[in-house]
Amino acid sequence: MNRSSIAALLVAIALLGCAQRGFAQPGFAPPSIAPPSIAPPGFEPPGFEPPGFAPPGFAPPGFAPPGFAPPGFAPPGIAPTNDAFNWKSKLQFHAAKAGGPVALLGFAAYAAAKQELNSPREWGQGGSGYGKRLASIVGWAGIHGTLAFGLDTALHQDPRYHRGGGPGFLRRVGHAARGTLLTRTDSGGETLSTWRLGSDYGAAFLSDLWYPARLNTSREGFLTGSVTLGFDLVSNLGSEFWPDIKKGVFHRKSGP
Repeated sequence: MNRSSIAALLVAIALLGCAQRGFAQPGFAPPSIAPPSIAPPGFEPPGFEPPGFAPPGFAPPGFAPPGFAPPGFAPPGIAPTNDAFNWKSKLQFHAAKAGGPVALLGFAAYAAAKQELNSPREWGQGGSGYGKRLASIVGWAGIHGTLAFGLDTALHQDPRYHRGGGPGFLRRVGHAARGTLLTRTDSGGETLSTWRLGSDYGAAFLSDLWYPARLNTSREGFLTGSVTLGFDLVSNLGSEFWPDIKKGVFHRKSGP
């Protein structure tokens, strides 16, 4: 299977995940089908009570309405969570990464760095060269976000990083590395981070299509995807340690 086929497969999976959101709405169920009644309309045998009938106000001991669960309850093997991350939350998460104010500032700075390095040199300098570099980065971000959303939605994976916390610097570094290659599932388990690997490498190969021919190669696509994965690790390390660093800095400033 060549790289074009792999990229096409990733796009198909992503589109499947997006399509599922439109055809499987929460709470939807097909209309029930019941056999036609064999009794005249309004007829009920003596002493007959419809299934589930109970006098008004009556409820058997321990009864709870369907779907009810006490706060904090989770079935065995599923970690309870108070912040359900549904498909809308995932869409907002990836949209912020692809087009939020912080993301756009980062893209502008990265395009300026590539401009300074004259990479790729075929795009030249000046406003035209900078515009091409910025458009390329924004295009990559759009592809990456679409693939990531489609994959984590279709495969029921949680794209967020969950801090390890606690003592032990190396243990927490290992936790950040683990959180780069593995991901939580919507049910609270852990699995290979397919959404991350698919979006990092898929976006790399697809965005190479508009680069000069000398850079539009499988090797360059693999390298770009690997660099993106490395940036993901750096981002996870920041998420792991920055809250502690910020807390320590502000605590010292506010101390006597």
